Amino acid sequence: MHGVKLFTGAAVSVLLTALAGPAPALADTIEAALVRAYQNNPQLNAQRAQVRSTDENVPQALSGYRPKVNMTLSSGSQYQDIQQTQKGLPIHSSDPLQPNSASLTINQTLYNGNQTANRTRAAESQVSGSREALRVLEQTVLLQAATTYMDYLRDSATLEVQRSNVRVLEQTLKQTRDRFNVGEVTRTDVAQSEAQLAAGRTQALTAESNLTTTRANFRRIIGNEPTNLAPGSPVDRFLPSTLASAVNLGLVENPSVTASMFGIDVNYLQVKINEGALLPTVSLQAGITQSYQQTLTVFRTTTASAIATASVPIYQGGAEYALIRQSKENLAQQRLNLETTRDQARANVVQTWGQLEAGKAQVQSAQAQVTASEIALNGVREEAKAGQRTTLDVLNAQQALVNARVALVTAQHDRVVASYSVLNAVGRLAPQVLGLATTVYDPSVHYQQVRDSWAGVRIPDGR
Repeated sequence: MHGVKLFTGAAVSVLLTALAGPAPALADTIEAALVRAYQNNPQLNAQRAQVRSTDENVPQALSGYRPKVNMTLSSGSQYQDIQQTQKGLPIHSSDPLQPNSASLTINQTLYNGNQTANRTRAAESQVSGSREALRVLEQTVLLQAATTYMDYLRDSATLEVQRSNVRVLEQTLKQTRDRFNVGEVTRTDVAQSEAQLAAGRTQALTAESNLTTTRANFRRIIGNEPTNLAPGSPVDRFLPSTLASAVNLGLVENPSVTASMFGIDVNYLQVKINEGALLPTVSLQAGITQSYQQTLTVFRTTTASAIATASVPIYQGGAEYALIRQSKENLAQQRLNLETTRDQARANVVQTWGQLEAGKAQVQSAQAQVTASEIALNGVREEAKAGQRTTLDVLNAQQALVNARVALVTAQHDRVVASYSVLNAVGRLAPQVLGLATTVYDPSVHYQQVRDSWAGVRIPDGR
């Protein structure tokens, strides 16, 4: 039984070494798992595509500065039958015509109440906001990946603890039956051992089911089946030194806060755009038209024009005023949303910081609990041999040790996850901060490729 007991203690070694020593050379590390999630997570790649789509709002807005050119071509057949008098004498003529024309028109807006300028600035703010939304999702995916990685370590260690507990209980039951056969214990002792073994098997099956679920989540978030995972370690070295500095950092760098700030810019500029609809619009139109055989007597006509037009809105039914009032309310709402987002960011930092501090204490407490439970179990077994303890006392001590080891596994899991959660709350859970071996996705590359594009239907990747 003593050898089985040692194996039970080694069952949690996968997580117990989370804070000690380097990982095996061929083991999968938490950093490598984060890289795979960052590169391949479909939800994250879909959000990157959304950012690239938002980039196109800027050239759409800039098109208001550019001329609009139209060409019109016409061709057909026409028959004319003319009857007229000349010097009192009737004259009749009829001829077929083939009128053709080609015209080129250029329209250029010179002034529209600064709507184009404001639309451009609003589109740029939308791009910045979408980048911050991408940062939010990047942090969420990385936190999910780190949590799932640690979940698998926890659940696999827990399963090994429960399986090893079943083996100990099977040996205990065998020894109890042998003692019953020689009259040292009663049928009650055998029944207690059988009941504890049945409960242990149930706990092992539950742990196996939990591990199956975690494996599926690992595949969904990280992108591969978990194999030979190395211990995960906290990221305390990247965290601020105090709670106050963490809160201040979260209010500045948390992407949810910055995204909300860009939302205020967009709504403010929308007010200006709607107010611009009340101002005059000045445009210039230039055109040239070449016509052939429009009449029997004129073979070709060339017409060129350049016309400046000023349009001043007087009253359009009141819809434009309603839009201005509506956009002002939207702006006020967005400002209130920013305060809500800041309050939530502050609360998240405080909450996760508290969980991290509690996690550190829980690991130490759980380690002390395991040590004390091992000593207690050894003492109860020795006392049972001397007849001072019952079989139930031994079984209870064994279960207390199992519970202590599961609690230690859970505490170490929570300790590591809490450090990632704090880094996420302050807005620094990013590949650059973690030093991940991956190319960081730069959304500004696509933006610069399309911002000043005047024409073309192919996107930068060739599609």
